Amino acid sequence: MSAPPRPAIHEDAALQHSLVRWQAAGVVVFLILVASFPLYKAAEGPRRERALIARDQALVTTGRQLWRLDCASCHGDNGQGGVGPALRSQQFLTGITDEQMHRIVSAGITGTAMPAWSDEFGGPLTDDQIAAIVAYVRSWQKGAPSVPNWRNPQGSGG
Repeated sequence: MSAPPRPAIHEDAALQHSLVRWQAAGVVVFLILVASFPLYKAAEGPRRERALIARDQALVTTGRQLWRLDCASCHGDNGQGGVGPALRSQQFLTGITDEQMHRIVSAGITGTAMPAWSDEFGGPLTDDQIAAIVAYVRSWQKGAPSVPNWRNPQGSGG
C-alpha cells in the first residue's frame, strides 16, 4: 500500500498559488532592501561624521588633562616652552607629523631631558594616552604663533 503519487507542481493549483505568493513576497522584500540602502547611506554619513568629531574632541580633552599632568612642567601650560621646547609654534607643528610626535613622546629623546613616556619603554602612559596628547598638541596648529627659536624659547643653554 503505497501513497498515491503527488501531482506535479504545475498540476496542483493550490501549491502553484502558494509558490507565486512566496515569490511575490520575496521580490517585495528584495525591493525594500534595495531601496533602503541609499536611505541608510544618507543617514549614516552625517552620523559617522558627528561620531568622528566627537571622538576627536574627546581625544583633545583627554590630551589636555594629560598635558597638564605630565608635560606642562617642561613645555609650559600652553606649550609656550620653558625647560623644554615651545611646541605651540608654527615652525614645530608644520615640521612634524603626528607619527613622529607620537614616537618622540613614546621613546623620549636620548641625551636630553625628554624621557620616554610610553609604558612600552618604562613610562607611565599607554599608547592611547600618548595619542590623546598628540591630538591636543595638534589642536594648537591653527592658531599657533611663529616662534622661530621654538627649540630654545627661553634663550637658555638647556
